[in-house]
Amino acid sequence: MTKKLFLFDFDGVLVDSLDVYHHAVRWCLEKIGTPIIKTQEEYVALFEDNFYEAMAKRGVDLNAFSRALIEYASNVDYYQDVKPFPAVLPVLTELCGNNILAIISSNSSQAIRKILARFQYNGCFHDILGSEFHLSKKIKIDHAVATCRISRDNAYYVGDTSGDIKEGKAAGVKTIAVTWGWHSREALAAAKPDFIIDDPEELKTIPDLIY
Repeated sequence: MTKKLFLFDFDGVLVDSLDVYHHAVRWCLEKIGTPIIKTQEEYVALFEDNFYEAMAKRGVDLNAFSRALIEYASNVDYYQDVKPFPAVLPVLTELCGNNILAIISSNSSQAIRKILARFQYNGCFHDILGSEFHLSKKIKIDHAVATCRISRDNAYYVGDTSGDIKEGKAAGVKTIAVTWGWHSREALAAAKPDFIIDDPEELKTIPDLIY
């Protein structure tokens, strides 16, 4: 049995947080004087590629944005409005028995750990690489593969946006797109992931994931 590395995006894959983060990011962008989004659709479009690169290309000062997000988080307990996807946890529990699981996210690792503890995801993940580690998911994927000493043929990035799929492919790992997150099945298919799944249970039924 070959041990595999499953790298999960967080928001839109493990938890339902679109409304929460759309509001937070919109507030921060208005706070720093670059209100580049108004609608949820405009927010989601930032994830067609790397989220931070997309903002920087549109004139956002990323350092100012980070400071605004810290200010927002200090005044609003937005974690309370994040909801788990109930079908995900049982699958994670089964997968982590014989494999290595980690999180690769644009969110902060501190926020992720707080939410994981709230929903009792503790113990599932070997590591959490958030925005503090690096803004590039490709670089975070490269780091996880190297430190876990897993062949890229046995490493999978699970994401819900076309940007996730692009960065996973750039890192040379297999990509799994989930349709219960932020991007539509059509948008995900256009990014050409190795697999597209509609239900967490399918993580256990994709042919070369059987263990």
